[in-house]
Amino acid sequence: MDGYDNISASEKAEATELQRMIAIEQQKAQFQAQVHTFTDVCWDKCVDSPGSKLDYRTETCLQSCVERFIDTTLTITNRFTQMVQKGAH
Repeated sequence: MDGYDNISASEKAEATELQRMIAIEQQKAQFQAQVHTFTDVCWDKCVDSPGSKLDYRTETCLQSCVERFIDTTLTITNRFTQMVQKGAH
């Protein structure tokens, strides 16, 4: 039993589509949370005093910080994926 035994095929399709849309929105929210996190971290690390324009040092620092954050996140995600796959076997 999948909990959908008493509903029509179109209702099942609608429920499936709704679940897909919810998953997409959750992914968007996770992405936005990541952007917010690395914005906070990198801003605090790289920006001494905000001005009307970023100087070269600040721009380079922000770029490097974001790249490191993304690389680290990908490395951790890949490692967890490997661990889960090994555990599933």
